[in-house]
Amino acid sequence: MLIAAQRGHLFPWVPVMLGCGIGGYFALPAEPADWMRPAAWGAAALLVLGARRAAESLAPLLLGLSLVLAGGALAAWRSHQVAAPVLSFRYYGPVEGRILKIDRSLSDRIRITLDRVMLADTAPARLPATVRVSLSADMPHTSLEPGKTVILTAHLSPPMGPAEPGGFDFRRLAWFERLGAVGYSRTPVLALEPAIRDGPAMRIAGFRAQLSQAIRTGIPGQAGAFAAAVVTGDRLGLDRATMDAMRASNLAHLLAISGLHMGLLTGFVFLVLRRAIAAVPRLALRIDGRKAAAIVALAAATAYLALSGGSIATRRAYVMAAVMLGAVLLDRRALTLRAVAVAAILILAARPESLLNVGFQMSFAATSALVWAFCCLRDAPLPRAPRLLRPVLALALSSAVAGAATAPIGAAQFNQIAQWGVPANLMAVPVMGLLVVPAAVLAACLAPFGLAGPALWAMGAGCSWILAVAARVAALEGAVRPVVAPAPAVLPLIAGGALVVILWQGRGRWAGLLPVVAALWLWAGTQRPAVLISASGGLVGVLEPGGRVLNKSGGDGYAARAWLENDGDGRLPEAAARPGPAGFEAELAGLRLRQLSAAQLRRRADPCAGADLVVTPGEAAAEGEACLVLDRNRLAETGSVALRNGPGGDLYLVTAAKRAGQRPWTGRAGREALRGPRLPGPGAGS
Repeated sequence: MLIAAQRGHLFPWVPVMLGCGIGGYFALPAEPADWMRPAAWGAAALLVLGARRAAESLAPLLLGLSLVLAGGALAAWRSHQVAAPVLSFRYYGPVEGRILKIDRSLSDRIRITLDRVMLADTAPARLPATVRVSLSADMPHTSLEPGKTVILTAHLSPPMGPAEPGGFDFRRLAWFERLGAVGYSRTPVLALEPAIRDGPAMRIAGFRAQLSQAIRTGIPGQAGAFAAAVVTGDRLGLDRATMDAMRASNLAHLLAISGLHMGLLTGFVFLVLRRAIAAVPRLALRIDGRKAAAIVALAAATAYLALSGGSIATRRAYVMAAVMLGAVLLDRRALTLRAVAVAAILILAARPESLLNVGFQMSFAATSALVWAFCCLRDAPLPRAPRLLRPVLALALSSAVAGAATAPIGAAQFNQIAQWGVPANLMAVPVMGLLVVPAAVLAACLAPFGLAGPALWAMGAGCSWILAVAARVAALEGAVRPVVAPAPAVLPLIAGGALVVILWQGRGRWAGLLPVVAALWLWAGTQRPAVLISASGGLVGVLEPGGRVLNKSGGDGYAARAWLENDGDGRLPEAAARPGPAGFEAELAGLRLRQLSAAQLRRRADPCAGADLVVTPGEAAAEGEACLVLDRNRLAETGSVALRNGPGGDLYLVTAAKRAGQRPWTGRAGREALRGPRLPGPGAGS
């Protein structure tokens, strides 16, 4: 009876079931055997056949289960389809390759991504498909351009694992991007060949770079860099201070070419063309203005997709815009949950790994919540607001609904809440829609005639206003509130409960609030690891009542920042450091811990004297250890390590390798065996 009552409203559940299968695949502790993929497809097909003969109340359940199996099989197929060599050792030497992409890292360094890679003394079968190299801060980059073959001397290593067990695994992201090595260079980049753009993708990349430079020339300063990012997705000119202000004010989404930009662009083109057709009576009587405008808007969206470089976020936005415009062409309502579901199905079918992408999660959370909220308001018997107030109220409601829908995801993924984000968006988003995007379209139309100057000036004024809002809001006291990282079950519980509220029909939908409340309760009771140890062995963090204490202020910077952010601690690593001249020592729950540098390890005759656990980036003796020693060799197998409080108050050890499991992107992970004495508590290596 419950399923029968949902008849006619089940289609939006299709991507949800696919997502459950995809999420289940990525949650597996080990890669399924090869025979399981065709078996899953076969089982899904049998369930579909069974659903055709099953009772009306049972058929949707069988179809849902078939979609779960299909989602898992699809994700498994995709992970093997993108397989490419990953560097298995640390490399230092010459690196030759063609520049695919130029961007900027979080540490404000210029990075280049290379394909057609050549490494010294490395067999072709072991060469990564692509590598990414960060350049020295004082290295000129104006001569770099996509398509140019270059050579440089670089340090390369495999993509790094999680900073802590269960944390963000960059290796998985790199695997699906076919990124086989990352590193840095302190030497100049030398050109071997001029830019050769032998395909559409490289020609578009070259045009993108030229257009970005032209925009930055026409609009000076950070406003020009912001404008280039909005038009082409190129953030090369944005400095660290601007990026920090955009994140702190919750305006960073304006830099990503996503649903907002694609929606503003297609909406502006659609509206202008439709009004232009309606203004010519003869033309309006001969063609359908809505459909003609939809076709041109779709062409504009396609051009924008190509121009922006076609990132995952932009492709996702394009699919959603195309679905909406397709609904107009087919005389269907454009903004419905069915249209959102179609877009999600297409994206998950093409790139199942998108489910784990924060952009995918936030985009569909915001879109689904907005469509549901406005449908509820449309059907509700509410008095109509005055005409002049409707745009203001719509904007305020949109910002509030989208902010509420994406807040848990943003807080979980970025460990912070921008407390003044809604007012900042109310001041910035209208300028983006009413000035920046129209001026960009006008500049594109006038540029061939050399008349883009006034449009660029207007675009620069709008960008300057947005940057001023970001800087002003970010400077407010308490603009950013740190948030502790939640347990793995929290976000799935929130998403599942919210989907029940949005998609289920009838009063039963409010039962979806129960898992949301349970997730928030779990989040509030999150307990962070008592001790964290980096994969290098050079950094240890011990949780004390006043916050986590680090053994040093420099080195392993990424791990140090990640630990403090996951703790919900807004301090910088320098403020959390408490180094000691003879090594770092701590005692908790009966465990005596000591961290020694490689030099301190060599000076000690017995590193275990008075310690139960010794951590070092050096290489300890293989035998005769009176305590558990995590040295360079062991940490190479375990990855980062955490010590957690067990039920009885004892500490137990968790490794990143065990948590990550044996997957295509983890390499040797999951096969480590910790030798030496066990720790107090439930046991080591769990």
